[in-house]
Amino acid sequence: MTAPREFTGGPRHIAIIMDGNGRWATQRRRPRLFGHHAGARRVREVVEACPELGVKYLTIFAFSTENWKRTQVEVAGLMSLFRRYIMKEMQAFVKENVRVRFIGDRPRLDAKLRGLMDEAEALTAHCTGTNLTIALNYGGRDEVARATQRLAQDVAAGRLDPADVNEETLPRYLDTHVLPDPDLVIRTSGEARISNFLLWQSAYAEYEFVDTLWPDFSKDELRRLVEAYGGRERRFGAVPV
Repeated sequence: MTAPREFTGGPRHIAIIMDGNGRWATQRRRPRLFGHHAGARRVREVVEACPELGVKYLTIFAFSTENWKRTQVEVAGLMSLFRRYIMKEMQAFVKENVRVRFIGDRPRLDAKLRGLMDEAEALTAHCTGTNLTIALNYGGRDEVARATQRLAQDVAAGRLDPADVNEETLPRYLDTHVLPDPDLVIRTSGEARISNFLLWQSAYAEYEFVDTLWPDFSKDELRRLVEAYGGRERRFGAVPV
């Protein structure tokens, strides 16, 4: 059997706003958490599709700083899902050479979940394949505020000259400081907004808003979006000569 052809000319870093789990469940007359569990299973298929599509970095939006406003039942269910997901998937990710990182404000998360996150990062630190970043209790404005606070502390302590603070300096304080900026941001479920996701990093990203609800999002649809990206002209503000 011929190995899958690796797609060239596509995005190196894809970020996904995984939206539509609740609506997917409602359409089936099931609880919202049923949809979240289905969405978690979809992550595995997308991660597995990345190598043949030439995608080295995948960042997924799992839980935002605004999601705490949901019902206590749903929030508790999501936290339980995250814990089970990490325990279940980490050995598989090690086997598949996937490096896992988490971004977001961790202190509000419970101690057991934080411990599992630390363990997952340590367990996959040696992996050199796909880089999977999970945004958990993450908000773009919150991230920039936290980064600015750390930067201000370095200025106050004399470790950083105020004259050296510029748009090249701040990214070193962001949660994503070890990652390249996303080339392509995808949002599922038909909503056309970015919902406070990677605000600084996605300044020049291409966007795709698709109607598919996240639990139905397939690797074939991902391939279609990657191939469409390859046909775009990215000028970054310049005019072609």
